[in-house]
Amino acid sequence: MLNTNILVFYRCKYRARRKVRRRRRCWYARAESRFHSSFSMNLNDAPPVAHRLDRSRHAAPQVFERLRAMIVSLELAPGSVLSRAELAAQYGLSQTPVRDALIKLGEEGLVDIFPQHATVVSRISVSAAQQAHFLRRSIEIEVVRTLAAGRDAALIERLRACIDAQSRLLNPADNERFVLLDQDFHRQMMEAACVPQLWELVRRRSGHIDRLRRLTLPVEGKTSAVVRDHTAIVDAIEANDPDAAQAAMRTHLSGTLSQIDQIRADHPDFLTDH
Repeated sequence: MLNTNILVFYRCKYRARRKVRRRRRCWYARAESRFHSSFSMNLNDAPPVAHRLDRSRHAAPQVFERLRAMIVSLELAPGSVLSRAELAAQYGLSQTPVRDALIKLGEEGLVDIFPQHATVVSRISVSAAQQAHFLRRSIEIEVVRTLAAGRDAALIERLRACIDAQSRLLNPADNERFVLLDQDFHRQMMEAACVPQLWELVRRRSGHIDRLRRLTLPVEGKTSAVVRDHTAIVDAIEANDPDAAQAAMRTHLSGTLSQIDQIRADHPDFLTDH
């Protein structure tokens, strides 16, 4: 009886392992099939970019920033395969700086590295997005409280100029410029609160939630809502109302996660709960 139980145990364990391997092969196969339709189109059809690298700077950080921007903007969608050899050829580099850039992307959870096989743009982790949201909310509601307790007319003027520029970029074709202004809006507040290094911390932890935001940005009315939120934040800061500033920031930062069920329904292959 004992031997029979052991045999049954190992059979179940073997079947479970086969099931996991089969799932991994399916995910990898789907990712590989997207490679020629998405990644090759993004890189191979583009003009050579090697001359655009700043040769006075180290190559790896530049490759990292470019690939990260493409991943966060969803130009490289979840499942896109990144070929180290092809990237090296595109940037006119050896594979070493490309490898270093991919490793750093892996540390941020933006790619999954399969040794001896390939590097694949990771699916969007809902768990990582929730943690990034918690971090950013904790920091930024204190930032606006600090700013609302002071009087910085120059900051208010800069923030309103940023909002005004965003209000002229509500067309979906202008989304990239809209996002850059959004980042500048939040960065300026952190710098004014004398915590500029926290902006870089937030940015590095926000890859997953930033991708979620990109999925919601084309939704009708989303960019207008962002402009309204930013206006409410600045109005509260200018009125020296810390509580209102915090409430406005909390509302602003919670918009994306409140739509997670709809995002999941619209893009089931892009998200993972882990």
